Amino acid sequence: MTEVEFRELERYFTDEERSELASLLAADIDDTPWRPLPGPQTMAYHSEADIVGFGGAAGGGKTDLAAGLALTKHKRSLFTRREKAQTEGLVQRMTELVGHTKGYNSMKGIWRLPAGSLLELAGLDNEGDERRWQGRPHDLKIFDEVTEQREAQVRFVMGWMRTNEPGLRSRVLMTFNPPTTSEGRWVIAFFAPWLDPKHPNPAGPGELRWFTTVKGKDEEVPDGRSFVILDGKRVYDFDPDKHAREDIIKPKSRTFIPARLTDNPYYMAGDYMSTLQALPEPLRSQMLKGDFSAGMNDSEWQVIPTEWVDIAMARWTDRSPKPAMDSLGVDVARGGDDKNVIIARHDHWYDRPKAYDAKEHKTGPQVAGLVIAATRDHAVVHIDVIGIGASPYDFLVEANQDVIGVNVAEGSGARDKSGRLGFANLRSELWWRMREALDPEANNGIALPPDPRLRADLCAPHWKPKGPLIQVESREEIFKRIGRSPDWGTACVLARMETPKRHDLQFAMRKRQGSEYDPFASPGVQGHGGRDYDPFAFN
Repeated sequence: MTEVEFRELERYFTDEERSELASLLAADIDDTPWRPLPGPQTMAYHSEADIVGFGGAAGGGKTDLAAGLALTKHKRSLFTRREKAQTEGLVQRMTELVGHTKGYNSMKGIWRLPAGSLLELAGLDNEGDERRWQGRPHDLKIFDEVTEQREAQVRFVMGWMRTNEPGLRSRVLMTFNPPTTSEGRWVIAFFAPWLDPKHPNPAGPGELRWFTTVKGKDEEVPDGRSFVILDGKRVYDFDPDKHAREDIIKPKSRTFIPARLTDNPYYMAGDYMSTLQALPEPLRSQMLKGDFSAGMNDSEWQVIPTEWVDIAMARWTDRSPKPAMDSLGVDVARGGDDKNVIIARHDHWYDRPKAYDAKEHKTGPQVAGLVIAATRDHAVVHIDVIGIGASPYDFLVEANQDVIGVNVAEGSGARDKSGRLGFANLRSELWWRMREALDPEANNGIALPPDPRLRADLCAPHWKPKGPLIQVESREEIFKRIGRSPDWGTACVLARMETPKRHDLQFAMRKRQGSEYDPFASPGVQGHGGRDYDPFAFN
């Protein structure tokens, strides 16, 4: 009988027959401490992918697969959860499989297993916890319920996936159910060919796809062949001896294999199905059916609702020719793996983000050069000048560019759209203005490019009331909560700022006062209650 025939027949089993089947499976053992169940679990167990995503619904055997791989396929394994206490479920299952806890040190989170293999247990509770695993090689890294973990921490720990033992493969296993918060949605982008319904080339369960990171961004490539980047393009036909080894890119393969309760005869023999069926929606659809579109609810304190961003992105189309450029938003990298991000606004249409590696463009003149190259139509540049941003701002001023230095820590005397609430600082005002602009009821027609990082960043900040003021999270607070800085979102918010173009002001004033009049020849323009005001001397 084939597996397909067996699955078709299994639909008609009674509860008693399912229980008997579970007993037969439990009795049918040999010296192997664990064997995968037929179906998705077996597919994941034997998958050749470097990174395997597994799950999608409750009861599919996710923790069991993790235990089985650590016991039978690998020598050094790392098992992580968001909190260290949550690893107890794996400890209990491993105890059932090996029959004891000999070799297990609960204080250190280390289990020396009977066959000589090593299992380490970890929690990625706080910012910086990932660095404890820097340089620690494991041939199996398991991120259990990975939608509850921070993307930056997961990627960091994956960086040391390796083994020194010949013939022993290395792999990553990510197990998860559909994310219930916006913070876990990064997994959908990570496994986009399988989980994102908008992906242009969807993949089937277990199908291998290859990815690499180019300039800090995930990029899907056709296959696993090595290549080098020349003039911004992938080149496969190259001489390895003429390139540094670190410049030769070897893609890694990924796959996702869905599993549900119905794939697990042990759980089907009990009443777990009825337990899941009794859950309220959207948990019922998430846990029972593995529905990744159900229950994607925002936090009540999220500044910009995800739905509003999606509406603006659905409105976007690539435009050629582009409308006149009005504003550029520039978020300067703080160093490390951060990016210098530039976003241009053309009236209500925003162009695709431009992101540049901080390691290649780290000086003030270099960043200023990127900004000048991106500027068109006398557009005003709005640049964050806190910290490292002051240097490129100074060079842009020296280059006679129309640039506004934005210090988001400054106070704000503005009010929200209702006129009732003020803002704790300029940062809070700018993010809230973006929220008001994207509100569908405002009907502004804003069109944002469908970039997944931009979407995630715009939806990242939270806010809280501070008396009569609106206070949006600081960059540091956001980083602590989600493990990354919202650089793309910050650039977009800065691009939304509306400052009159120097070119337009000069033209208008000359037309009124005569061709010899130049308002920018004097220290400032009179206005704003009689104070000298120069919009291009913001700081």
